[in-house]
Amino acid sequence: MADIDDYNAKLPVITAIAEKDLKSPSMPVKVYLHEAEFLHEWAQDDKEALRKAKLDWDLVMDIPARAGALRHADAVWYQKRFSQVQAEKEWDANSEEGYELRNILLHDFRHAYDGDDSLLARVSGIADGYGHADMIHDLSQLAVLGRAHNEPLVAIGFDQAKLDKANAFSDALASLLAKAEVDKATSIRTLVIRDQAYTHLKEAVDAVRKKGQYVFWRNATRVTGYASDYHRRGASKTNKPSTDSGQTDSGDLN
Repeated sequence: MADIDDYNAKLPVITAIAEKDLKSPSMPVKVYLHEAEFLHEWAQDDKEALRKAKLDWDLVMDIPARAGALRHADAVWYQKRFSQVQAEKEWDANSEEGYELRNILLHDFRHAYDGDDSLLARVSGIADGYGHADMIHDLSQLAVLGRAHNEPLVAIGFDQAKLDKANAFSDALASLLAKAEVDKATSIRTLVIRDQAYTHLKEAVDAVRKKGQYVFWRNATRVTGYASDYHRRGASKTNKPSTDSGQTDSGDLN
């Protein structure tokens, strides 16, 4: 079955996993997937012994589907994360200019409207507030205000193109910000689903490994297949004597 088919079939089960129960990968997902699929094959020769130890054999047989669902979920999250990063870069590249234009307009308007308390109060009202959405709204308001009360601006030699630019920037930045925020929310949601898929696979992998380690605790040849090679290699590195203290660190076999 294709990964996307596994994903679609498993989605109701996966998304039912509460976020408080989620686990996050402790190794690269592609490595964990390889280990899980290896475990599925490794356990086949030990079926009777594992079933005798009360292992639910359906967990072993479900590993490929759970792995396929995780592989697809991880690919979807990676793509959404890439889109989010690109949208944020585009926003960052343009928003700085938007903030600068807003500040320039406020500076010019305060000078042009000096002595007109009513207009200065409107400029102050526009200047109040903070944040991206506020800046975008300010550009639009300043463009409208400047066109409605243009004579004082003309009198100080104000560049009228700034008003057109403010109006255009307001529209463009609104779209960029919306896209960046939607992409961020989507990325977060797809990450949750990825972790739900990982948790679902880990449930089966942990159960099979636990039984395998119990059954073959005195069989060095078979027991190695029921532990993480990735973590074992990591433990092996940390168990080397430290060059600083001569101490050794213990590693997690599982």
